[in-house]
Amino acid sequence: MLLTASPTAFPAAPPPSTDDPHIIAAHDWAAFGSVDQMNNHWDRPGWHSSTRAYYWMLTFADAAALTEQMRSCQQRLASLEFDLIDEDGLHLTLGRIGLTNEVSGAQLHTLRTRASARLPDAFTISAVPMAASRGAIRYSVAPWTPLINLHSDLSLASDQCGLPLKKPTSVLRPHIGIAYCNRTQNAHEVREAIRPLRDLPAITVQIGQVELVELRREDRAYRWRTLAVLPLR
Repeated sequence: MLLTASPTAFPAAPPPSTDDPHIIAAHDWAAFGSVDQMNNHWDRPGWHSSTRAYYWMLTFADAAALTEQMRSCQQRLASLEFDLIDEDGLHLTLGRIGLTNEVSGAQLHTLRTRASARLPDAFTISAVPMAASRGAIRYSVAPWTPLINLHSDLSLASDQCGLPLKKPTSVLRPHIGIAYCNRTQNAHEVREAIRPLRDLPAITVQIGQVELVELRREDRAYRWRTLAVLPLR
């Protein structure tokens, strides 16, 4: 799958390599280097306390080394006063399927069946400290190729059910957030706070399943109800 540049993605252009962790991390950092001002992550039209939507997601509540390092990084970034992600809220978003009131139970059942039939083999990724976007502090992730392949398979299953994902695979930019910006803030201050964390070691995480969840926003945090856990081969 060929990744393409898009103004809706961050970074807008894909990295020169989708597998080399050093190139991916440097590309993410360079993209954040062009940001002058961070924005309130929660200022998103269309999201309300009553909004519920179906998503494909990877979660990491059982990845002890990753959650331990995340907590350490969050403590070192406490002066920024961002909204911190809880251990059970750590995730990698793969794609939005649709609002719950727009997707029928029959469609959801068919989607689960078709997605299960075409999932790839389990794989390993590395969470690489640390970068940021316009609205969040986050890990870079490498390699992208197995995530791109997984997203492509899920996207095809969604297309077959008449539920195209909100964003195509071509604009996928995998990352794992640890803290959300909750106001307008000078990005230079955030860069200086993050910079020392970039010397921390990457954390290896095994990806053996993908989850279908019903997502909501609650008290400036994402919460979800897991509807299905689909094991990779």
